[in-house]
Amino acid sequence: MERLERCGRGLRAGLADGRVRRRLPWLLLAIVLLGSALKDGDLVPETPMQNKRNPLNVYFVKVAWAWTFWLLLPFIAVTTYQFAGSKFLYGPTKSVLMVLRRLSTLLVGTAVWYVCTGLFIYIENLTGVCSTSGELREPRRLYATKQECHQDNGIWNGFDISGHCFLLSYCALMIMEEVAVLEGLSIDQNSKLRVVINVLFVSLCFLTMIWVFMFLCTALYFHDFSQKILGVLIGLSAWYGTYRCWYLKPFSPGLPLPSIPLSSKKYSYSR
Repeated sequence: MERLERCGRGLRAGLADGRVRRRLPWLLLAIVLLGSALKDGDLVPETPMQNKRNPLNVYFVKVAWAWTFWLLLPFIAVTTYQFAGSKFLYGPTKSVLMVLRRLSTLLVGTAVWYVCTGLFIYIENLTGVCSTSGELREPRRLYATKQECHQDNGIWNGFDISGHCFLLSYCALMIMEEVAVLEGLSIDQNSKLRVVINVLFVSLCFLTMIWVFMFLCTALYFHDFSQKILGVLIGLSAWYGTYRCWYLKPFSPGLPLPSIPLSSKKYSYSR
């Protein structure tokens, strides 16, 4: 438990001034630019990470939203309930309502993930053609989707917007915004609740490190530059449109630090 506490304290200290939250979007853009340049110049060494079946890709990235969702759900619920009781002196009923409001952030994130990934698939199917190794005498078949093409062992050539660049950037930024609640939350050092929050907080921080690392691998080994830059720009737009615009409004899931006045929120989350 002492190691967990030290780890949590160190991570909180690193995130306390908002520097990581402020610089992460620019870091992600820089990774795409530099990674694409290295890939196009054939300067990237061969590593196991260029294999799509590497464990991090199979067990984490392929289900990135599930990991993010199920770790953020208890973290938001516990920290918001504690925040409502300790800072606003809300009763149980009002605290639960505040928790439900903040948890709707995850519903918004799920909608963003679902709509964007569906759009990416639609664009790839719309712009793609299938290359097969069939005999010349065989009539040429028209394929409507990538799935149909793969069923005939074909290769689908379409504009494949990087879903990894989109989702990993969105998840990493979302986690950084949500853990900011710890800046205004004080918990008894010897309480069991502090242990629970520390476990969730440290897990979310390590998950963010995995997302950024796999984002780097995507930039180095996969997709064309245009596909990657469009993917990350959509991820950044989804984050900015929610946390920097909509969540500042009264009729929204709200920000993780609701006690800060609206003018201060805009400053705190953009510094």
